[in-house]
Amino acid sequence: MEPEVLGRETTVTEIRVGNAPCSWGSLEFEGLEGEAIGYVQMLDELAGTGYTGTELGDWGFMPTEPEVLQQELVSRNLTMLGAFVPVAFKNSAAHEPGIEATLKVARLLVAVQDADNPPFVVLADDNGTVPERTQHAGRVTRDMELTDAEWTTFARGVEQVAAAVRDETGLRCVFHHHCAGYVETPREIARLLAMTDPDLVGLVFDTGHYAFGSGTPTAACVSYGLEQFADRTWYVHFKDCDPTVATRALEEGWDYFESVNNGVFCELGKGCVDFASAKARMESVVYNGFICVEQDVLPGMGAPKESAQRNRDYLRSIGL
Repeated sequence: MEPEVLGRETTVTEIRVGNAPCSWGSLEFEGLEGEAIGYVQMLDELAGTGYTGTELGDWGFMPTEPEVLQQELVSRNLTMLGAFVPVAFKNSAAHEPGIEATLKVARLLVAVQDADNPPFVVLADDNGTVPERTQHAGRVTRDMELTDAEWTTFARGVEQVAAAVRDETGLRCVFHHHCAGYVETPREIARLLAMTDPDLVGLVFDTGHYAFGSGTPTAACVSYGLEQFADRTWYVHFKDCDPTVATRALEEGWDYFESVNNGVFCELGKGCVDFASAKARMESVVYNGFICVEQDVLPGMGAPKESAQRNRDYLRSIGL
């Protein structure tokens, strides 16, 4: 992996640590029950527990007026890292609306960007909307994958959105492999990357989603994934996966939301991901920029501030 792929061209690794609204229960899925935490509290707690970057969250969670959002970031010394934009790429009719929705987000990101750390537009499938994929998150089989024709439509849509974002805003797009949607398993990740332009579409490697989506949540599995997809990884999410919960999800037939509610994405250092090894791997390829901690929780679930603090303390213990 060349230095310019993962950040500013330099021979010295500099990794900074951010967090995201999903760690406070702000998720992109509709119809989730529970008392949501507002963005002011979320940003105060994120900054107060030692993080220096944040993602945007679902559109409308944070202010969408650039001046207001910029002030919220500046007042807490935070860098905007990116924004998650789901699009049902399997359906060609969703491509044009997807371009419009993504450009809306990209324009806001550009307006508040840190020139030294430009944010990423994080593309993904419209996760949680296909019952079969939602029901079988963490245990997807080949017969649940896209057909060849659907793959062509999907990949073309990703490239069209990424090209529109690049041409208008100059920002880069990374695709988020994600459970409960298409492009979950290592095989699906590899196929999407093989079908898209490596200069146009990168990958955000999410350690927790990779572990759960692989069907074999182990440290070795995640380490292999980081190595396999190193040349396309432009951005990294640090998320852990509890293999005991993943096994229960398999045995009891939980859907994605049941798995999350039961803590499949646990606090860092309490699951199967070897973050010290991941850090060493990133340093070996001169990763420069932010990693973003994500501990996906449903609204009202757990104690986000306390978890954020323990996650930050854990990363400090391994030198981040």
